[in-house]
Amino acid sequence: MIPLSILDVTAVPEGSTTAQALENARDLAQHAERLGYHRLWVAEHHNMQSIASAATSIVIAHLANATTSIRLGSGGIMLPNHAPLVIAEQFGTLATLFPGRIDLGLGRAPGTDQVTARALRRNLSGSVDDFPNDVLELQHYLKPAQPGQAVVATPGAGTEVPLWILGSSLYGAGLAAMLGLPFAFASHFAPAHMEQAIDIYREQFQPSAQLDKPYIMLGYNVFAADTDEEAQLLQTSMMQTFVRLWRGTPGKMPPPQAGYWDTLGPQEQQMLGAMLRCSAVGAPDTVATAMHAFVASTGADELMLMSSIHDHQKRLRSFELAAAAIG
Repeated sequence: MIPLSILDVTAVPEGSTTAQALENARDLAQHAERLGYHRLWVAEHHNMQSIASAATSIVIAHLANATTSIRLGSGGIMLPNHAPLVIAEQFGTLATLFPGRIDLGLGRAPGTDQVTARALRRNLSGSVDDFPNDVLELQHYLKPAQPGQAVVATPGAGTEVPLWILGSSLYGAGLAAMLGLPFAFASHFAPAHMEQAIDIYREQFQPSAQLDKPYIMLGYNVFAADTDEEAQLLQTSMMQTFVRLWRGTPGKMPPPQAGYWDTLGPQEQQMLGAMLRCSAVGAPDTVATAMHAFVASTGADELMLMSSIHDHQKRLRSFELAAAAIG
């Protein structure tokens, strides 16, 4: 079967703290390594009470110090928020400390609201249209330094940290194909253009020094438990999170709520149905059937699983059951 990986947004559940969320992330990384997961990524988000991974490279170092073999990286670094040189130095340092284990996934969204984006960047004079050039500049800093090169990332130069393009639209697919980079699609929350993005990426792919043929990783939600009913209950925490964001009332991850679906209006049900269609929810056999069908229909080279579950131990159990189910 294909490699399985994990996306951890370092969620902060209601009744918990950011310190506990970071400790849970460490525990999950160790758990994932023991279970044979290929890689674990954390995501850059800002000004969100429910996510503790704003300082993404520091969180990656925290996880790398607690593990020995699993690949760790960003899913992703929102490059418009940063100077490429700074990211080259950060991830060059990570690659120097933990050689052969670091990935650098790149996105062009701000990962936050516009007010917070301004606070991050001091101004918004840059544009998402600069993203391709920023990726190339970052790639340049990670290559071996050339004689007379005026600016050298130290650490960074020569580490050639593998770059990934992340996306939830057709833009990322086309850019990843043009640059010959692996592509990670956010089908775990934005699957609307997934099939078309996969086709564009594979059809337009140009081999590069990093990658000789297309490689696509798809985000996929898993809520696995001993019974279908328990798994369906666990999923309601993620549903509540999305509905609160949609209503403009975000907060920490809520506990599961029995009968939650029936409390929603038709528009909210439609929104959740569209967002979460790339999901496996149920007991091990149910999850195995759904995951195998998803891989067969998409031809994914790798799945990046997300399991937004309020209770940390039940989240660990979900990843354990998913790994066994795909076997």
